[in-house]
Amino acid sequence: MDTTDPLIKFNEEGVCNHCRTYDENISKYVFTGEEGRKKLNKIVNTIKEEGKNKEYDCVIGVSGGVDSSYAAYLTAKEGLRPLAVSLDNGWDTELAVKNVQLVLAKLGFDLEKVVLDWEEFKDIQLAFLKSSTPDCEIPTDHAIIATLVNKAKEQDLRNIIIGRNVRTESHGTPAWSNGHQDWRYIKSVHDRFGSKPIRTFPHYTLYDRYFILKNYSFIPILNYVDYRKKDAINILENEAGWRYYGGKHYESVYTRFLQGYILPKKFGIDKRRSHLSSLICSGEMRRDEALRELSNEPYPRDMMEADKDHVMKKLGLSEEEFEEIMSLPRKTFWDYPSYESMLKNKPYTGLLRWVYRNFVK
Repeated sequence: MDTTDPLIKFNEEGVCNHCRTYDENISKYVFTGEEGRKKLNKIVNTIKEEGKNKEYDCVIGVSGGVDSSYAAYLTAKEGLRPLAVSLDNGWDTELAVKNVQLVLAKLGFDLEKVVLDWEEFKDIQLAFLKSSTPDCEIPTDHAIIATLVNKAKEQDLRNIIIGRNVRTESHGTPAWSNGHQDWRYIKSVHDRFGSKPIRTFPHYTLYDRYFILKNYSFIPILNYVDYRKKDAINILENEAGWRYYGGKHYESVYTRFLQGYILPKKFGIDKRRSHLSSLICSGEMRRDEALRELSNEPYPRDMMEADKDHVMKKLGLSEEEFEEIMSLPRKTFWDYPSYESMLKNKPYTGLLRWVYRNFVK
């Protein structure tokens, strides 16, 4: 990580806030060895007890990526009976779809795929591109959580297993991506730049968020084992025929193009800095190895050009329209209405701010 993150801060020893936060989160949320085994056993027993006499005892999100695939693998090892849920936003690679099929077939899990209304979602994505913030993946991230909760509610379940984990995802910064849970932000961007009404897009409000946290338990199962990405990849490849897709979240064509082309070219953001830094802190990579990787292009030039053509065609953009979007002045999350800005700017909402920080965010 470097000062392309404008929020980065270094202490007197030259250690940045991201690495300090990583150490804090490891001590608070990651449990390995006997301690991790005991805590995971307790969680598993609770899930099994609450799921008695039901077709499934939990819900798990799957994308075809390594984290969610290995989370599913561990879920099976623990003898749980999840309903696997995937969100199809129109951008999954064939490899990601195949990975989901292979892993779930090996584990014997049922899959329910939720397909977003393409014309509606396309309008939301175009709105975010026109908003000129680096937050173009926020709508998908928001919809994933809403979808998992909706499916848990349908099945009368409260436990949701996720692949998110501290070891490989601790160096994110709100300067590069913000508003994942902020429906007011998503809606305000769409209200300004969109052209179609939102009728079916999965979402949740600030009010909903409180009840989600009160009634549903999100379980980052990878935080209770000694999770090593390389080891997980080897297991998935050898036992399920799973294949690696080339980069963090590159199981999506849009994410690959956003992270490999739009963010570096328009915003000067290379999200590999975040991903690789987490691997350095977890001991899976040396800093010199990460720096060598950063010296390479985010992904092959021919694939990048193919992705660019595909993205423009799928979104209905001409070359001129796309370049016009790329040349728009850069904006941030704070340039648009959001729950955070609402709670930050009104002095009489002190109690609401406290509730938001402690129970909702």
